[in-house]
Amino acid sequence: MAEPSKPEETLPVTSSMPMDIPEKQATLFQEVLLVLEEKHFRYAVSGAFALRQHTGICRFTKDLDLFMTASTSREMLPYLERRGFACEVRDPVWLAKVHKGEFFVDLITGMSNGVVVVEDSWIDRAQPAVVHGVETRVLAAEELVASKIFVAKRERFDGADIAHIIYSTYPSFDWDRELQLAGEHWEMLLWSLLLFRYVYPAQTHYVPAAVWHRLLQRLKGEIAKPHPQASFRGSLVDENMFAIDVNEWGLANLLEETRKSRMEELERSGNPPASLPESPDSAPPERQSA
Repeated sequence: MAEPSKPEETLPVTSSMPMDIPEKQATLFQEVLLVLEEKHFRYAVSGAFALRQHTGICRFTKDLDLFMTASTSREMLPYLERRGFACEVRDPVWLAKVHKGEFFVDLITGMSNGVVVVEDSWIDRAQPAVVHGVETRVLAAEELVASKIFVAKRERFDGADIAHIIYSTYPSFDWDRELQLAGEHWEMLLWSLLLFRYVYPAQTHYVPAAVWHRLLQRLKGEIAKPHPQASFRGSLVDENMFAIDVNEWGLANLLEETRKSRMEELERSGNPPASLPESPDSAPPERQSA
């Protein structure tokens, strides 16, 4: 649905390195990337590096976010251990970490709430980039936005990142793909688009009229005919800010249900990274996705 005002341009292969980081940290990032490239693992770089590629925003990062499918993560972790890296599964639903000293790389297979999962198509659509001197790939803009729509916590909110990505990638942004990625969570995407519209009113057309119409008409229909039995969804956004709803007001914990469903799916497919010890601690509360 991207507007055909000018031909779509391919992003240049540029350095995605953000602000200067400690040499040992940069060395770890480079070593991990080189090992993965040598083995031809399928993954894409996200986080600050992908944001830099798509927007030019330069941000210091303490870690390197790598997105991949659960099956790739399962294969990758033992291999990295054999190559001398310390690995731990922080949360089998979505996150493992690769350490060397105080620095680490995150291996991410989806969102912590279990509702958005990295698929092969995410990696297929990744775009060329150079990160710490290594020729690799970063998430496409559409997948990068999808990875951020649920990062709406008190400690971290990625709405500004989404707005900057939409602003910077016009008119090449693939809205059909984004709507596909958002799926049943289209309201979270619409929320992000309303923020974009508020921040950049003169660029409202960066989101095609057809997308506005489709989402707003769907919202209008939902408001006109609400579903009395619809589940409370606050815990999918932030389990801490909406804890009172579950713990004191007796509403269902949809987060618990979706994570359980995702774990069962992983077990059926043989993809949980069970070959490594799981950390007793869950992922840091401020992290939900890259």
